[in-house]
Amino acid sequence: MGDIKMELYPDKAPKSVANFSNYVKAKHYDGLVFHRVIKGFMIQAGGFNEYMSPREPSGRPVRNEAYNGLKNVRGSVAMARTNDPDSAMAQFFINSVDNHFLDRSGQNAGYTVFGKVTEGMDVVDKISAVPTGQVGPYGDVPRKPIHIVSARIIGDE
Repeated sequence: MGDIKMELYPDKAPKSVANFSNYVKAKHYDGLVFHRVIKGFMIQAGGFNEYMSPREPSGRPVRNEAYNGLKNVRGSVAMARTNDPDSAMAQFFINSVDNHFLDRSGQNAGYTVFGKVTEGMDVVDKISAVPTGQVGPYGDVPRKPIHIVSARIIGDE
């Protein structure tokens, strides 16, 4: 649907940025889809192909870095995880709106923000508006697959 460029913050989330960069360099994201899209919330990718078959991550879980002062605001990029705060691996999401409830606070471990979209929020908005449905046990799946053609680190080409 278009290009999305991100700026990463290794000074604020060094483990998460190194983890994400390693997956980019290994071409883990190439050919995967945005598998979870919730209008007015976020778009998520990094774990499934268009048939909702998982692509298993090769790394180890990353320790939560949500204490870094970065917020889950529109355009921020964060690590997806399970209920275990230290379980983030390859999946990530882009916030399409401000989602302050995902920030670390009190007993809430939060979700690690490690970057932001610098170009392509119009693409994020287009993705977040697509029709979604149920595919097997998965909800909020775009009815037409939205592929990540390739993910690259600029300067590493």
